[in-house]
Amino acid sequence: MPNIATVLKAEISRVARKDARAETQPLKKASAQYRSDIAALKRRVLALEKQLSRLARSSKALASPTPAKASAGGLRYSAKGLVAQRKRLGLTATAVAKILNVSVQSIYKWEDGKTRPRASQLPAIASLRKMGKQDAAKFLASLSG
Repeated sequence: MPNIATVLKAEISRVARKDARAETQPLKKASAQYRSDIAALKRRVLALEKQLSRLARSSKALASPTPAKASAGGLRYSAKGLVAQRKRLGLTATAVAKILNVSVQSIYKWEDGKTRPRASQLPAIASLRKMGKQDAAKFLASLSG
């Protein structure tokens, strides 16, 4: 026959475990709910970040031509205009490249419309518009001499 002390000890342990389980069960349920909420929030943040990156890429693609036209203090650029200025001054692409301090290849690409000049180069192109044939010849002579 079992000792009354061991039976009492076993019953006290059982009741204590039952009470502890009753106390921790709501905490376990709340913890599981919080974990599922956190996982859902992480999925939502990931989806929003993807959407944001897609919007940023599309807005960058849409917005990139606009600042080049409006930048540099309202100076405008057109490939046809550059060709017309060069012909009006009677200059070669090499001479215009020397005046603008860029490569000849840049001038060709600008005139073909393959690329656009940087905003920092637009003031030099604008000064080319103000030059006459004699001014351009003097400027080239001062550069080479």
